[in-house]
Amino acid sequence: MASNRPIPEDPSAYELDDRGAFAGPGVDDGDGPWEEWNPTEESTRSVRGKHRVAKQRGGGFARSGTVLGVGVIAAVGASGMASAEDRPPVPISMPDIGGLADDLSEKLPDAKELPGIGELISDDGSAAADAASAPADGTATVASTGTGADTGSAADAGEALRSRILQQADAQQGNAEQEAREAAEKAAVQQAAAEAAAHQKSAEKAAAAKKAAEMEAKRKAEEAARRKAEAERLAELAKSFIAPVSSYTLTASFGQAGDRWAADHTGQDFAAPTGTPVKAVHSGTITQAGWAGSYGYRIVLTLDDGTELWFCHLSSMVKTSGKVSTGDVIGRVGATGNVTGPHLHLEVRPGAGDPIDPMPWLRDHGLNV
Repeated sequence: MASNRPIPEDPSAYELDDRGAFAGPGVDDGDGPWEEWNPTEESTRSVRGKHRVAKQRGGGFARSGTVLGVGVIAAVGASGMASAEDRPPVPISMPDIGGLADDLSEKLPDAKELPGIGELISDDGSAAADAASAPADGTATVASTGTGADTGSAADAGEALRSRILQQADAQQGNAEQEAREAAEKAAVQQAAAEAAAHQKSAEKAAAAKKAAEMEAKRKAEEAARRKAEAERLAELAKSFIAPVSSYTLTASFGQAGDRWAADHTGQDFAAPTGTPVKAVHSGTITQAGWAGSYGYRIVLTLDDGTELWFCHLSSMVKTSGKVSTGDVIGRVGATGNVTGPHLHLEVRPGAGDPIDPMPWLRDHGLNV
């Protein structure tokens, strides 16, 4: 396996001579030995703004504005790569960093003059104070110290602050007006709803009153119609029902108690002179006629609906059987049986049952007795 041969060790072109300077081709050493450069107050440019010159470090290696010949030897490992001995020295120029920064800062515009940024720098506090103490007419107060540019910047900042305050005031006033409008609209809606509810309630009350009045009128009309119909019915019945005697005096009534009856009185007494004609109250059939003990002579007239009419204490009987019509004379008033004087004892027995009060029954059939 072949191996690389070592490179012959020739004299280096970048070795220092006995004066401490580089000795090599193309290097002019006529200036004498090198001295360490140390910037002083006379050799250093004035520092502006926030730029500073860093301290020099490390013996005699820092150089500014001087051409240094630097020998570069690139020997990489044991690979046998070619060295840079035969290359000429490379001059390197180190710029003045401080000077470049100063030149660049002179060309940049002032930060206060940049739009939208001048208001954000530290002068805002003083500008706000100046704006707060400015006259009401909006004119800026010129400070007793400072340049014209600073005065203009402060005035601009004050005007911007004044504009922002006015905008905020307008926005607050607009919000207050909007809230007032919304509150007024809400109150109007609530008032309209209350009025609508009251109107609805009043309308419902009026409708209820109207309905009640209509129902009352209807009830009255129905009552009047009923009374009219009843009057017509009674008038029609009056044509077929008559009082049993024409001239009379009402004496003992239904249910009346007395020592002459085994129980309460079971009919209505019509007192009249003996021999007064007794008429058929309504058309019907005579089903019984004859002596009935304490009732004396009695005629039983049965109507078409099954109601029995008893005519008692008769002095004589004119008809004792057969059909009779309304108003036919069927007997005469007397004092037979258990009596104290002449009278007609009339009983009404619906369906041939127990007796009821004759007076309401006679009125229901159109008789005013």
